[in-house]
Amino acid sequence: MTARPETPSAHSTDALRPDTVVVAGGRPAPEHDAPVGPAIVLTSTYRGSGGLDAADRAYGRYSNPTWEDMEEVLARLEGAGQPGLLYASGLAAIASVLSLVPAGGCLVMPRHSYQGSLALAKDLEARGLLTTVTVDVADTEEVVAALGAADLLWLESPTNPMLEVADLPALLAAARERGVLTCVDNTFATPLVQRPLEHGADVVVHSVTKYLAGHSDVVLGAAVTSDPGLRDRLKGHRSLHGAIPGPFEAWLALRGMRTLALRIERSAATAGELARRLQEHPAVLEVRYPGLPGDPGHERAAAQMDGFGAIVAIVPAGDVDAVEAAVDRLRVWTPATSLGGVESLIERRRRHHEEPRSVPETLLRLSVGIENVEDLWEDLDHALRGIDR
Repeated sequence: MTARPETPSAHSTDALRPDTVVVAGGRPAPEHDAPVGPAIVLTSTYRGSGGLDAADRAYGRYSNPTWEDMEEVLARLEGAGQPGLLYASGLAAIASVLSLVPAGGCLVMPRHSYQGSLALAKDLEARGLLTTVTVDVADTEEVVAALGAADLLWLESPTNPMLEVADLPALLAAARERGVLTCVDNTFATPLVQRPLEHGADVVVHSVTKYLAGHSDVVLGAAVTSDPGLRDRLKGHRSLHGAIPGPFEAWLALRGMRTLALRIERSAATAGELARRLQEHPAVLEVRYPGLPGDPGHERAAAQMDGFGAIVAIVPAGDVDAVEAAVDRLRVWTPATSLGGVESLIERRRRHHEEPRSVPETLLRLSVGIENVEDLWEDLDHALRGIDR
């Protein structure tokens, strides 16, 4: 492993702002003739003899320098006191955190959450490992009332795909008062927009696949915590269950993160403009975007987020066939699942059988990329105007 340099405190990189950390973090020591970027370390094992201690790498399932570069940057962005943990996928990270629920324990989570989280919780419940209580995460009183028997409070804000905004400070404080562990899925917002650990969350998870990697070519996940004991438990679960990332994927994700600030700035600005125009579109019945002043989550989002993200949800007029036909007319937008890449993606979420029935059948989730806003608008406007009201 390349040693990190001793940095004078007056010029410590720890003091850098997030949009600089994504560029400067996870770099090799600044020595003469050193590479500017980190290397990809491809190995399954490490040299060593004698007794083992916690600092030894020993084997490729426990540690890799290429993971650690990315884990360092994630921890700094989220404001964690411990290095982050990379996983083979976002769902692997989610599974690791859900393993913290004791056998027969209770999980409280939003009724509108990432479908993988909901499906995993349902599977664990079917096997008798835990019970799940789903709540309207925008209703603070309802969530707090559900904490009485909870062992873990799982939060998304904004939620996927309904974009509801939770009162994170209030909910995290209420959970802490009751001794309930908390985890926030911060995939939609990213740590450049929202840092749940600062509001009191115990753990934050990410689908690195999405905004952090940013190019729709990597599947990875991450968990971040400031609690050393929790980190040890999560790392132990990752090692025992083999949910480790590949070094090449970790390297690609860190390379993608170098442009995270620019991508978020561009896509969020475009998302806001499209949301405002879509409000006036004759073929659109409803627009969900926390950046709109009339959105139910706007005030909360403005108070606890540094921006509003780049996901927009709309409910067009017409039936499912009409909406699917509109999607098929698009030429700039790409009809696909996932989100957070440089390209703009669109999807009717209820095409997934696991999506909650409370999600409108014709709701379209728009992941706004970095293309020219006018090209995106013209393509969307043309497709929607073909819907016969």
